Parts: sequence; structure tokens; C-alpha cells
Amino acid sequence: MSVRPITAVGVVVPAHNEQEHIGACLQSVRTALARLPVGIASAVTVVLDRCTDDTPTLVEEWERSWPELAALRIAALGGRCVGGAAGPEPAYIVAGSGVGAVRDLGVRLTLERLRAYPTGATWLLHTDADTTVPPDWALDHLRHAAAGVSGVAGLTELSGAHHLSVMAQQRYRALVRAGLDGDRHAHVYGANLGVRADAYLAVGGFPPDGSGEDHGLWRRLRAAGHVLARPTAVRVRTSARLRGRAAGGLADLLCSLEAGSAGEIAAPAAERGP
Repeated sequence: MSVRPITAVGVVVPAHNEQEHIGACLQSVRTALARLPVGIASAVTVVLDRCTDDTPTLVEEWERSWPELAALRIAALGGRCVGGAAGPEPAYIVAGSGVGAVRDLGVRLTLERLRAYPTGATWLLHTDADTTVPPDWALDHLRHAAAGVSGVAGLTELSGAHHLSVMAQQRYRALVRAGLDGDRHAHVYGANLGVRADAYLAVGGFPPDGSGEDHGLWRRLRAAGHVLARPTAVRVRTSARLRGRAAGGLADLLCSLEAGSAGEIAAPAAERGP
């Protein structure tokens, strides 16, 4: 079966009060997209999730010099306002209660902007606002897409981990190593995830409720029989903070490691299978 070449790349970045990190994140994404071959279109969407800090203002400044970048605002999840949503209207009220609903809204609006391109030739990249991606990030994902895979899950390394205890850092490295198998691994991170758009739509996208939306999407893709890859060479760097923006995320895992036990939080850190 022939593999349709990628002609468009969309990037979705959810951001909830990320004024300290959003600039570095967007700079790294812009650098990575600039390395794409001529002729590949791109669109970047920052989903401003109930922000009450200066994140919306900082993203607006980026929009002025980056035509491919757009931002959208979320005022509430599950019909409930949590905190505030600084900025002008309009803002979206998302039916789901988890980060999956936030990411999915970003995907849908990104694809609307890329509607001139077939979904089978569009690659969706996902990262987090406290994450920086390497210059070859987009190219690395597209190399795997060219090999016929529908999804790529890369690895995440910690950035700024000096505040973590030596024991917590050792425990985290042990968890990562436990999921390594040569040049492949058994982890899934929303901060480093790529999916062909037609496959994403076919399985219904991210689960909208609860935590672990990245693992939920991966399980949907696997259950539908899509070819998936988890290469160890595709890596990003994510903040090692202990107070995260989403329940059940990396920050909660690091807190559990500091406390001496990964508990149930570490369980989904690695999933066997494709």
C-alpha cells in the first residue's frame, strides 16, 4: 500500500497559565517548522485554557510576527468555569472535563485552517507549553510518517530538574529505562506525540474526560489496527516542576517519586505493545 506524503503539519499546544514557559516553547516549535521542506504548509494553535496570567498577551505578541500561529480561548470545561479566562470574547465552553477536550478543540480548529489539504496528508503534532522541542522535531516525525506509520510517540526528558532530590531523579530514570527496548520504548507523552489526521478523526480523537488523554488516544489507535511507532531518538524537554497544570500528569508523577512511591500515577507511564 502506497503512503501518501505529508503536505501539511498542524501543531497544537494547550496552555494554562504558562507565562514563564510559552515563549521558549513557541520559539522551539517555530524553529522546528522552519526546517520543513518547501511546500509543506503549517498551522500552530495555542489553546489558552482559562488563563488568568499574561500567557494570552504573550501569545498575541507572537501572532503579530508569525502568520501560521493562532490562539483560541477556553472559558470553561464541562460547562464549569474554574478560575478566570482573561481576554476578550469570544471564548469556548468545552463539553469535556479533561485536557483531552482542550487538545481536541485545538485539533479541530487547526484542521479547519488546513482544510485545503487532505487529512490523509496532514500530520498533527502535539506538545505542551512547558516543553521545548529540538530543531529536527517535525522532520523526525515526518520521517516516520513517510515509512507508513499513523502515530509516533517520542520520549520526554526532564528540564530544570535540579530541585528534585537525587533519589527522585534516579527513580524517574529507572521508570524510563524500564520501558526501553533497543531503539524503541513503551511510553506515551502528550508533550511529544504525532498522529496522521485521518487516523485521529477515524478513532474519535483524544478522550475528552479525565486524565491520561495521550494514552487514551494511543490505545484507540492501536485497537483500530493503525501502524504505530515509539522511537527513542525523537525527544523533547519538559519542565520538571512539581506543580503541574493537569491532574495525573508528569508533575504528579514527580511528586510521587519525591514522596518515595510512584503509586498508581506511574502505572500508565509505560504501555506494552506497538
